[in-house]
Amino acid sequence: MLEIIHHGGATGVTGSCHQLILNQDESLLVDCGLFQGEDATENSFEQLQIEFDISTVKALVITHVHIDHVGRLPYLLAAGFTGPIICSIPTAKLLPLVIEDALKIGFTRNTQLIERFQAQLQKQIVSVPYGKWHNIGSGSDVSGHSGAGYGMGGKGTTRVKLKRAGHILGSSYVEVIYQDAATGEKERIVFSGDLGATYAPLLPAPKSPYGCDQLVLESTYGNRLHPDRRQRRATLKAAVEQALANGGTVMVPAFSIGRTQELLYELETIIHQARSSQWQSLEIIVDSPLAARFTKVYRELKPYWDKEAQSRLRSGRHPLNFANLYTVDSHAEHEQTVEYLAKTGRPAIVIAASGMCAGGRIMNYLKAMLGDIRHQVLFVGYQGAGTPGRDIQQYGPQGGWVNIDGERIDIKAGVTSISGYSAHADQKDLLNFVKRMRRWPNTIRLVHGEQTARGTLKSELEKLYKRKGKEVRVVNGK
Repeated sequence: MLEIIHHGGATGVTGSCHQLILNQDESLLVDCGLFQGEDATENSFEQLQIEFDISTVKALVITHVHIDHVGRLPYLLAAGFTGPIICSIPTAKLLPLVIEDALKIGFTRNTQLIERFQAQLQKQIVSVPYGKWHNIGSGSDVSGHSGAGYGMGGKGTTRVKLKRAGHILGSSYVEVIYQDAATGEKERIVFSGDLGATYAPLLPAPKSPYGCDQLVLESTYGNRLHPDRRQRRATLKAAVEQALANGGTVMVPAFSIGRTQELLYELETIIHQARSSQWQSLEIIVDSPLAARFTKVYRELKPYWDKEAQSRLRSGRHPLNFANLYTVDSHAEHEQTVEYLAKTGRPAIVIAASGMCAGGRIMNYLKAMLGDIRHQVLFVGYQGAGTPGRDIQQYGPQGGWVNIDGERIDIKAGVTSISGYSAHADQKDLLNFVKRMRRWPNTIRLVHGEQTARGTLKSELEKLYKRKGKEVRVVNGK
């Protein structure tokens, strides 16, 4: 059985980075993400450094562009990695936008350095279509990069295939087949990346692979079930209508990519179906230049949308570009919007990053409006332990307080959470991902989850195997 070393994401929800050791000279890296919330150490700069040996890493495979999966990429390249960066075609379009933003926030604002880095990144990106096997090695369809040398020296051959993960646009799970040249033995490993929830807006749900020997499986919601889509939409509508009744604003902390676009899609549905003039005239404000850029790329990548979204387009509707939608670009415009909404309480929905309230423009809205009973905070995604988002979510309904930028703010605004828009599979979806394989894995490594979620999912997986009379080794974290 091939060894897998976790350089992040094994005992927490962020920092995903997994190294598949193929032989003594060759390995494959899957993701290289940033640590956030409680997963981040006090010396965050030290944690960003690539301190493991990358001399054997022949290729990096990116499952999707969320920062907890790609945020350490600048440091990997700075450490000297020059091999191919394999990803889906939509991810190849989105990755430069994410990395440019990550560089500006945590690395440098020097335009020339950023341009140089982006040029290097573009040289190394190898975009591949879904569902097709790709050989990694000299003379293969993803070779030509320094460091790509599988098959050389007769060690073995490696093939990689990306399949739709349904998490965000371009997200993939990764199938790897390695065959030892000396023994002829084959091993198949699947890295789930982040799997999407069933019936999520815009994207088709992931379909399980045929099977594998080892599965590295995310467990973010391994101990929870999501409400169905109709319930989610009803909760979203009710939260907005509560703020409308109070004469206030709904603040939605959301990641710039994935969550924002799904919300816009659902809000367009509600507005289209609503009969009240209140909904028809409600302003939906996306206050994030990055989210606006991502939304534009989402529109360009319509062929990757699901059948429902394609049908809406054909009927003349524009789920990501409707009349009520406004974007706030400049910082000055952002400050004016915060001040205006805080003062007037004009009904509006504001979607702004970051998704866990760990920085970004949402912080100014929270500081200005959390203490006002007219407003609502609506959480639509996972809030990591140790983040302000988790504190607001936990203490807000009890009339508690939160510390933002050293300032204590009493939470008087309403607080609502909808887990179904998390874009992550729930416990049932995760079990089904395994259950629907024709050949079940004999080893499952649970990653990307808090201890409780991993423990619960481990127990449920073991029960599933026992009912079927099958053996399994479930590794909880490292």
